[in-house]
Parts: sequence; C-alpha cells; structure tokens
Amino acid sequence: MEEFYHQKFETPAFKRPVEPEFKILRKEVNKIVKQNSRKLEHIIRIKIILFPALYVVTYGLLLTAGGNPVIFYTAYFLLGVFLLLNFLNLIHDAVHGVLFRRNERWNKLYLYFFDLLGANSYIWKIRHIKLHHMFPNIRNWDSDFEHSPLVRVFPESPARKIHRYQHIYLPFLYPFYLFNWLLIRDFKDFFQKDRIVRKVTKIPRREYLKLFLFKALFFSYILIIPKFVLGVSWWMVLGGFLVMMFTASVLSLVVLLSPHANVDSNFPEPDESGNITNTWFLHQLICTNDVSNNNFFIRFFMGSFNYHIAHHLFPDIHHSLYPKVTEVLEKFCREHDLPYRKQSLTRSLLNHYLLLKKNAFTENIFEETM
Repeated sequence: MEEFYHQKFETPAFKRPVEPEFKILRKEVNKIVKQNSRKLEHIIRIKIILFPALYVVTYGLLLTAGGNPVIFYTAYFLLGVFLLLNFLNLIHDAVHGVLFRRNERWNKLYLYFFDLLGANSYIWKIRHIKLHHMFPNIRNWDSDFEHSPLVRVFPESPARKIHRYQHIYLPFLYPFYLFNWLLIRDFKDFFQKDRIVRKVTKIPRREYLKLFLFKALFFSYILIIPKFVLGVSWWMVLGGFLVMMFTASVLSLVVLLSPHANVDSNFPEPDESGNITNTWFLHQLICTNDVSNNNFFIRFFMGSFNYHIAHHLFPDIHHSLYPKVTEVLEKFCREHDLPYRKQSLTRSLLNHYLLLKKNAFTENIFEETM
C-alpha cells in the first residue's frame, strides 16, 4: 500500500496562460455576485430549512404508515426524491463551500448530512473537487467516469466484446446506480489501492471509522427501524428500499449524464508528459454543455443543474446565481467566438445514448479479452 502512495503520476497539465478573455468574464461575474448575493440569501435560507424537513417529515410518514402499502411505498418513493433534492440544492453547494457564505465550518459540518443519506462525504469531496472539477472528461482522472468494466465511455478505453451491447443493457442497469455508489463504490475507494482517488489523497484512519459508522446508521433507519416499528415483512422493507434507490438513481442520472457524457462532448487525451492541448478555460467549455430547460421547478427544486458550464467555470458561487451568470456567459462566448453548447434535456440524454452506441464497437474488438 505504501509503495502505491509513492508512485509518480503524470498529473494532467493544461496549456498556459489562460485566455485573457476569462479574466474579463471573471470580472463581470464578480459584479453579478456582488449585486445579487444578498437578494438571493432568503432563497438559500428557505432551502436549508425546507429540503431536510421534507426528508425528515417523509420518514415520519413512513413510520406511521401502519403497514398501509400505498403510504408505505409512496413514502419510500418520496425519500428517493428528497434525497436527490437535498444533494442538488444543499450538499453540493456545501462541498464547494458556498452554502454558508461566511462560515466554512458550517459547510463542513453540513456534509455530515450527506453521510446520513448513505454516501461518504469525505471520499465524494475528493472525487468531486480534486478529480471531476479539476479534470472533467479526462480518462483515468475524472472519477465521475470510474465505472465498471461493463461501461465504455472514453473512446480510448480498452474495448471488450460485451461493450458492443452497452447501449442496450446499460439503460436497464442505470436504476442500480446508487446501489453501486452506496454499497460498492465507496468501499472500493477505501480499500482498493488502484482507485483514482489514491492519486490525490491518502485516506486518514478516522475516515474508515466514519465510513462504517454512517453506513450502519443509514441502513438502520432506512431498513431495520421501519421493519420493527411497523412489523412488516423484510420483503416489504426491501421492496420500499428498492423503490427509494431506483427513484433517486434515475433522477440522479438525468442530472449527471446530460452535461458531460454525450457524443458532442470532447474527451481529451493527455500526451506522455500529461500535457493537455487546451487551456483550463477552453477545456471546460468543450467538455461541458448546458441544458436549455429553464423554469422555476428546475431552478428551485433541481438546484439549477442545467446551468452546468457556469458551475464548472465558477464553482465558488451559489447555484441560485447560475441563471444570471449564464446570461452573461452565453453572450460573452458569442462575442468572443468561444464554444458554448446548450441542448434540451431530451437531446442531451439522446446524445448520451449515442455516445454509448458510438463506443460500443471498435475494429480490434475481437482481439480484446472479456
């Protein structure tokens, strides 16, 4: 294990310097933040109270279901929905340190809520901040694409015979996304030394204790307590848990797949020295797209996930500012002849399917082993 930590990795390096246009854009965005931050603080406060309350109240509804299958399964369904809403609106901003603008300690404390939802906040913060945001769409560095051998997202990844059918079988496996995250992926990151996270961190011992403690708490209140409080069968409880996880998985992937993993996005390959041909600014533009849907529901309940380019360029601002920032960003890219991509949700999901289909077959596929 220690030998692995001392291995040298060619960390991807972007072309320098960043375009001077980005500095101009940054100044315009800073003005927007200064002008609008206080106006939007009430929205942030409402969300901090509302979404955790919805999760807790729904859990209370579950425990008072009295074995009524309609109330029972509806409660589990809503727990899946509210799990995602808390992640998009609160936990995601907390990990970027912008949920509580003037108190970094509160941002860190709030991440324990994510642990109570079944995930591991420590390892996810590493994945999201140090890997996905730093190196989006870069093979062996973007942890969002560190999946099973059943998936081939990068054109340069090894091809297996089974990949020729990935566009057919993967949509049926996607509802198990959070099962993999909670039950497999977190543990792999902690106990397998060849995981991507090991390139950027050495996990402290106390985090291993936290991993098992919060996993046990999550499965205790989501499975064991309903079983004994309501006196229902294990099959009924497991069925409710499946409903919760399927709901949260499908909704999560609608959000996660649309901005990066589609046929129109770039997947740059570093050279032998780890150099990327583009600057960090241009890299974010060619590897990310916005989703054109713009309505109150997406802005308020879905954490403005569709304004994804603004988030990647300016992860230090709250998501409530993304719509105003994107107005400036879209105009700025047009005026400076910079790439800016915006697609409908349907189009972006279709493009994800086309990416799977495009990478499903290569000329040398029969030379690859299973």
